[in-house]
Amino acid sequence: MKKMSVEEAAEFYSVSKEAIHNRIRRGSIESVVENGVKLVVVDEKVKAPQKRTSSAKPFANDRYYKYLEEQNAKLQQRVETLEGETRTLRDQKEQMLIEEKEKLERIYKEKDEQLKNILQTLSTKFMLNAPTQEPELIAQEETAFEAELEESSESEMVSLKKYLKSLHLSEKKLEKTLKKFKNLDDDRVIRIGKKIYIDPIKYDYSDLIKK
Repeated sequence: MKKMSVEEAAEFYSVSKEAIHNRIRRGSIESVVENGVKLVVVDEKVKAPQKRTSSAKPFANDRYYKYLEEQNAKLQQRVETLEGETRTLRDQKEQMLIEEKEKLERIYKEKDEQLKNILQTLSTKFMLNAPTQEPELIAQEETAFEAELEESSESEMVSLKKYLKSLHLSEKKLEKTLKKFKNLDDDRVIRIGKKIYIDPIKYDYSDLIKK
């Protein structure tokens, strides 16, 4: 037998101090008072009960982990489905954009051909009549041509002088640029009388215009 304090006895039996006091009151454990201190008489031959330990996973935990795995698999499948739908929608959108672009290009090409035919007709008419035309008639032809351009919403053509004026070139550069255009002989310019018309949206004139 060994005498221990209540705290030591609680540690020995792996219980709380309150549990030791309850045992003393019930008489299931012997105690004495020495010098005003209550001591517990402990039989050291009686081993303190060991705390239960279990390495086995409870059945409830197995079900819970299985449930989580099933939910995770479902979520992963849903994610893959959504990714597939997203790719399909993106491909459809790209195809629609391509078709719309091709449609606009066809419309623009048709309108451009119509405008080109109008310009060629006017240009031919002017060239045929140029030897007998007076300056006033030439001016009328130029005015009519510019009116045609204004009425055509598809046209981006402007007179060369008007376009160069918007660039604010120096007089020296302006003179050189005009000379280059006058000597130019390709489809990028239309000549009506003494005026030259260009389409800065459709054609590149960077080889002729240097700021």
